[in-house]
Amino acid sequence: MESNIIEPVYKKNQYLDVKIEDMGPLGEGIAKIDGYAIFVKDAIVLDECQVKIMKVHKTYAYARLEKIITPSPYRVKPKCEVARKCGGCKIMAMDYERQLEYKKEKVLNNLYKIGGLEKGSFICEEIIGMENPYNYRNKAQFPIGYNPKGKIVSGFYAGRTHVIIENNLCHLGVPENEMILNIIKGFMREKNIEPYNEETFQGIIRHVMIRKGFFSGEILICIVINGDDIPFREELVNRLITVEGVKSISLSINKKNTNVIMGKEIKNIYGKDSIQDNIKDLKFNISPKSFFQVNPIQTEKLYDKALEYADLTGNEVVWDLYCGIGSISLFLAKKAKKVYGVEIIKEAIDDAKINAKSNGLDNVEFFVGKSEDVFKAYYEKHKDMKADVVVVDPPRKGCFKTLLDTIGEVKPEKVVYVSCDCATLARDIKILGEYGYEVKKVCPVDMFPHTEHVEVVSLLQKMSNTRERTITLDVEMEDYHRIKNRTEVTADATE
Repeated sequence: MESNIIEPVYKKNQYLDVKIEDMGPLGEGIAKIDGYAIFVKDAIVLDECQVKIMKVHKTYAYARLEKIITPSPYRVKPKCEVARKCGGCKIMAMDYERQLEYKKEKVLNNLYKIGGLEKGSFICEEIIGMENPYNYRNKAQFPIGYNPKGKIVSGFYAGRTHVIIENNLCHLGVPENEMILNIIKGFMREKNIEPYNEETFQGIIRHVMIRKGFFSGEILICIVINGDDIPFREELVNRLITVEGVKSISLSINKKNTNVIMGKEIKNIYGKDSIQDNIKDLKFNISPKSFFQVNPIQTEKLYDKALEYADLTGNEVVWDLYCGIGSISLFLAKKAKKVYGVEIIKEAIDDAKINAKSNGLDNVEFFVGKSEDVFKAYYEKHKDMKADVVVVDPPRKGCFKTLLDTIGEVKPEKVVYVSCDCATLARDIKILGEYGYEVKKVCPVDMFPHTEHVEVVSLLQKMSNTRERTITLDVEMEDYHRIKNRTEVTADATE
């Protein structure tokens, strides 16, 4: 009996010479041979290179870049020496202007293919890039461990592993990071304090999280520990406060065998329990667990665009869902009649309330809870509720369908969708289309240079009854969860 199994075209460990024709959504190069796709990490479009097949499927394969034969005209030398090993900056070897083109193309491709939008049916503005795409991150989380030689190291996990690639001086972060890490590691060696071991669950120091206020200069250090305290704690504090700008030091207690970095309990051991920073003329209180955009320079541009799309006159009621510490909420409150903010993290809402008060804004109300639950419950209790504009800024997995359904029932005139994953954005836009929302404008913003990630601000407008149409939704719930799950396993470079 003949087998119907189709054998893959190529074999594992086979070497091939290929030309990279395109770039994939995760920053990988794509070569094609007679329609067979080969995905090559670290390759750049138009590279001619030798690759080694690592994993084979019927219609595509994954390969490792072995050698550049003829470099792409867009290839540049990465500023970081461990960029390829680290995997955080997947496209650092690509010229920055070409990075911007790649990201805009990625947004449009997802809107067309997943969102079902037609070319020319909306305005896609030029992507907003950075003048200096380095040293932009105001937050970094460094795992602490041993290298194979038994030396205490800090850095970042290699892609899809928990192997630490030693790197104290990340070119996306601030220079104080290196000073702080060297102090902590030196202290650990001197006092024989062990880093946490994920296999034995022993050791004390797990991670070091550092935040810096770009405009205030204030620095917050949070050390994640497997225990209740650090031996010789006061001595460590005295060393850390020699770094200019350190205003807050805390411990995050995490004794669980988990991949989640932060523990539930935060113990302040020096100074304030938070730091302050500004976005334009607004002041923000930032604590260890607060969500605050990691690129303050681009955040101003992102929020300006969201405010432009909301086009407030002062008479509107606005809901800001997934509001974090209220950063977008307060921008909206300066122009709106009333703003309601919703966020699941209680500490972030505590900060949001402080931020509203310190900025003299009394037309903002905040709720703790899941956005999909709070918004739906409020609507069910107040069927006559008014929401002129709804702003959503969800995590990478996008909005829950129940939230999108509630938006469709409430019928705000506008939805401003701020997204850090254009695939789930496109999926959610298609669902909102069922409720008569039409995409008017989108604007990509490069919040994360040298990574494959891109932020997008989108304006959706409620169509009038005469123009409203029913759209057949061909993204079944199976596909909805497939896209959701894909984004959940992607490395979270936006945090």
